[in-house]
Amino acid sequence: MKNPTGDLPTIENLSVTDQQTIQTGLKRGATRREVMGWLVAAGATIAGAGSIVTSATQALAMTPKKGGKITFASDLHGPNDTLDPGLNTSTIDYSRGRSFYNSLCQINDDLSTRPELAEEYSANSDNTEWTFKLRKGVKFHDGSDFTADDVVYTMSRHYGEKSTSTAKPLVADVKEWKKIDSHTVKAILSGPNSDLPVILGTPQFKIIKDGTTDFQTANGTGPFRLKEFKPGVRSIGERNTHYWREGAHVDEIEITAITDKVARTSAFLSGDIDLMQALDPKAIRKVESTDGVGVWSVPSGAYFGICAMTHTAPGNNPDFVKALQYIQRRKKIVKSILKGQGTVGNDHPINIAYGADHCSEMVQKEHDLDKAKFHLKKSGITSAELNVAEVAPGITDISLLMQREAGKIGLDLQIKKVPNDGYWGAVWMKTPLNVVTWNMRPTANVMLNLAFAPDAPWNDTLWKSDKLGRMLTEVRGVSDPVKRHEMYCEMQKLIAEGTDDAPGSGMIIPAHRNYVDGKSDKVEGIGRMPLGSLGGYEWPEFAWRTDV
Repeated sequence: MKNPTGDLPTIENLSVTDQQTIQTGLKRGATRREVMGWLVAAGATIAGAGSIVTSATQALAMTPKKGGKITFASDLHGPNDTLDPGLNTSTIDYSRGRSFYNSLCQINDDLSTRPELAEEYSANSDNTEWTFKLRKGVKFHDGSDFTADDVVYTMSRHYGEKSTSTAKPLVADVKEWKKIDSHTVKAILSGPNSDLPVILGTPQFKIIKDGTTDFQTANGTGPFRLKEFKPGVRSIGERNTHYWREGAHVDEIEITAITDKVARTSAFLSGDIDLMQALDPKAIRKVESTDGVGVWSVPSGAYFGICAMTHTAPGNNPDFVKALQYIQRRKKIVKSILKGQGTVGNDHPINIAYGADHCSEMVQKEHDLDKAKFHLKKSGITSAELNVAEVAPGITDISLLMQREAGKIGLDLQIKKVPNDGYWGAVWMKTPLNVVTWNMRPTANVMLNLAFAPDAPWNDTLWKSDKLGRMLTEVRGVSDPVKRHEMYCEMQKLIAEGTDDAPGSGMIIPAHRNYVDGKSDKVEGIGRMPLGSLGGYEWPEFAWRTDV
């Protein structure tokens, strides 16, 4: 009971027995006065007892409760929605994946990793072999045991010529996944890669059962079991009562999408949904002034992009791309359109959120109509059409602002608004000028491999830079932080500006955005991992209701 620091004690200072006694008393309805009386009788001061009871009450209030239902609305869905983790491309897919599956490794809020289905993992001295000891006693939803065979099968889908995995480039250096015994696997790489555990924590690497080919259902090891799945409509998951760890606090989760941002916000404010992705910056004040709901904002490296396809006009003209870069009102976008919920971009994806790999010494592009006019004239282009869907809150307003600035330099930029539904399958990467939004990835190498590597399936502008591809591989084996930083700086400049011999990527990145979502006050357990909406899609396992 004594507190050697001299500060007012909290419940965390007490023995486990004392903590349990206090918590049990409060759960059974004991009053504050009764618990304080017990503490004083045991030797605490009045002030100390009061502090302990306050701490205990707060801790009890944040203890997850079981029961109830949570409904989440994303901003995009369509017929391409999938339960195959290897094909996941969107927030709604990632959220479903987190509901029904687990990964070998899990990413923490600070972007470090911890074991998940792997009980532990380790590398050899040069990071060319990684060994994963797997948890025993974990079962798939169909009751079968999780073993090394499931890991080897899952990972085999991410490499080879026939692989359709959207994350294939991230593990291109893995030569083989080898089963050592029933609960041990080894990844054998062609070169060093210290990023492998964090790569395996990203959404596409959820573990599926050995031999799975049917993804109309989801036979995973995750906290929820699939009850209903209708692509482009919704999914419903019910709590996995045999889950291998404490989690899945609610009885049921419904994951859907409301593509119209006004309708989505209205549904959130009225209580029809509990969690919403992509809160429109214009609605922040309204949410903040409404009882029972709040804004959940997490700074990140997520970004908006205007994609000028480099294999066709007008994006194959570097001067046209430079003109679009110089008309961007970057500071105005952050201040006025994003309402301060973001940072200025510099036409490459690696911002300050990536720490030492961010090229802070790179010159920031400023709004410069004279330079824009010079490059536009040099390009010989006078008109273009940009396809825009509201793939992230603010992207339409950013495009309209760009249209006004384009008019000032003599460019007739037509904005063609297209539906959110089906955008990723029908418009993105298929029209000469289109928009994109990217979530932050856990490392600069992962981000650049997914979006800019020459063989990346999601290379937005079809830009092929063999030099960038070589550097992305080489940097994985660099341990000197100064050399590593220099290499990432060179890569960021290649993407944004190109060289005298080769043009840049065709990407215009005017701003990075915070993840700004909506959360009911009745829902707790949402984390702040900055790789996606609502704590990097981790919410399905950890969210719980306070009103059950």
